[in-house]
Amino acid sequence: MGEIVRYPANGHSTTGYLAKPASGIGPGILVIPEWWGLVDHITAVADRFAAAGYVALAPDFYDGETTQSPDAAAKLFMALNIDRAGADLRGGADYLLACSKSLSGKVGALGFCMGGQLALYAGMAYPDRIGCVVDFYGIHPKVPIDPARLRVPVLGHFGTRDGSIPAAAIADLAEAVNRAGGQFAPHYYEADHAFFNDTRPQVYHPEAARLAWERTVAFLRLHLG
Repeated sequence: MGEIVRYPANGHSTTGYLAKPASGIGPGILVIPEWWGLVDHITAVADRFAAAGYVALAPDFYDGETTQSPDAAAKLFMALNIDRAGADLRGGADYLLACSKSLSGKVGALGFCMGGQLALYAGMAYPDRIGCVVDFYGIHPKVPIDPARLRVPVLGHFGTRDGSIPAAAIADLAEAVNRAGGQFAPHYYEADHAFFNDTRPQVYHPEAARLAWERTVAFLRLHLG
């Protein structure tokens, strides 16, 4: 079990859920939530990464507010202040750098849905802090990604039955990043959007989630340790 912590972020302070391995030290990763907020599923994912040896920090962009309603989540999603979210990610990375240790001297950024897009943003905006990115079906219309600036390695996980993210858009982004000298490796699963979320039985896909987890841990081991 982890704990709620407060950390500085560009002139203000914010909170997040911090989970550490039994050893107390390991590579750091940001675990960036879906549009529901810092819900139990995300803290459980952070705990799972801690059990795998990582210091995991899940930022709380909604100041403690969470929801299970898609309509309410959509409002929170669209109202997100991207500049403040970016500052929170930068502050979270700095917080992790002070309490973790990796092969690269950097931390990873990993996220789901909204969080996947913000993980890409963090890798683009803060390459001095972020050493790699894992994007689980990332989407947010207010968070544009410049392929030429996304130079850290990216692992992507996408569902072929995900109607919210066109397959062509994923392929175009990966191609543009790779053409610019980056490394974007997308993987596709016969699954829906949010297939990793085991609290949503209508979309959860156990086999896809298992394979995505294995690929993610192997990727993090390679780039962070």
